[in-house]
Amino acid sequence: MKKLSIIVLLGSALAFSAYAAEQISPEQASKYTKIGELSVTEDGFTMTDDGLSKKVDEKGGKYYVITSIEGQSEHKTINADIYK
Repeated sequence: MKKLSIIVLLGSALAFSAYAAEQISPEQASKYTKIGELSVTEDGFTMTDDGLSKKVDEKGGKYYVITSIEGQSEHKTINADIYK
């Protein structure tokens, strides 16, 4: 029973990562429908590609294009367009 639980958990983790939003180029974006925009600002910025992808997922997007990055390495704002 314990082995089955571990297998199910691992399978779920792999399946979830397969659905993470993906960064695309502005040229690729023309194939998709823009559904919104996202702006993320953090002090002591620690946002990773996975973190940004998760935020896009939460807004219902499948793809995103980073439109601008402002600020210094310690404090950044990332703006992105979200596509479906």
